[in-house]
Amino acid sequence: MDCKSSWPCPAGSECKKNGVNASWGKCSFNKIQVDAWPAPLPGVSNDGMKPKVIIAQATDYPPWTKVGDDLEISGFGPDCAKGLEEVCDIDIVLVQTAWNDCWASSGSIGSGLLNGHYHGCSAYTHTKGVRNRFLEFSAPIVSNNKAAGILTRLNDGVPVVDGMSSLSGVKVGDVSGWAPTADVLAISMNQCTGETFSGFTLVTNGATEKQNDVALTQLLDGDVDALWIYADQAATYKSACDNDANQEWDCELWSKFGSDFAYIQTGMYDYMVAGTTLAISKKGSGLAQTLDPCIEAFLKTESYKNLCDKYGVADDCIANDFFELTSEELEDYRKPTAELTTSCIDGYCPCPN
Repeated sequence: MDCKSSWPCPAGSECKKNGVNASWGKCSFNKIQVDAWPAPLPGVSNDGMKPKVIIAQATDYPPWTKVGDDLEISGFGPDCAKGLEEVCDIDIVLVQTAWNDCWASSGSIGSGLLNGHYHGCSAYTHTKGVRNRFLEFSAPIVSNNKAAGILTRLNDGVPVVDGMSSLSGVKVGDVSGWAPTADVLAISMNQCTGETFSGFTLVTNGATEKQNDVALTQLLDGDVDALWIYADQAATYKSACDNDANQEWDCELWSKFGSDFAYIQTGMYDYMVAGTTLAISKKGSGLAQTLDPCIEAFLKTESYKNLCDKYGVADDCIANDFFELTSEELEDYRKPTAELTTSCIDGYCPCPN
């Protein structure tokens, strides 16, 4: 590429001068070159060297986002974002925010993302429905990994709503601001009957902090009889609490998993388009166009495989040449309810006989 005709140099390239008369030579390229947006968002740096992308996330979603031992932002999502610098001439800046500032509890784009406080937010599931009307999604960094599920209360070990229910006449809670979003329950299939859910009443709470705690409290207090939630949420939170009771969520609540509440539906994937993404951004921002070539390149590296191992999500990852393919048993929350051999006391009720 001739530098004189396209000065300043494209992002990530270097213009070299020829001879004593300083005539322009050619731009040289090493890593994958990425473009900044046609109309840069606030904060984008493109000074003729490389674009800067600011990616935000909250820190209470392990192993996807958390605070590391060095008290810096960590987790599989943020670490994958920084990994893009290995394959692309790009500067990734990680910042902490509240989930509500990325995707609001009201079911719309969060004010921080809307107003350009950062360019994208990490570790969001690409769901069907409402999110696509507000957001642009980057390519996923894992496969379709986030099964949805339905929780209910247990009375003497018996679920107040059983797995055969169509949810007709049932009040169903939703975790505000989190996937699976409220609107996709109606297109999701009961894993015991093969029929879609219908006739239920969605009860939202509008919580902007500790949304999972608020939603579970709503269920345990009897304000709702079912809760639409990630199928691994209870196990993830309870497991972390078993190791360390000092968490950002209420360990006393989540320790009741298997005694006071359990799943009646697991392994539900029909609500999603793709797995956890590296970044969501404002619809039409062009951020995905910038990031996707870098994501594609990073997913082929040994570094990506090492991150999958580090965070214990290898089964979720998109295998490349560095993976050894195995056939390990699926966790219970990934299995369709009809395939479960567990009991409610394990936290996963099978389909009723």
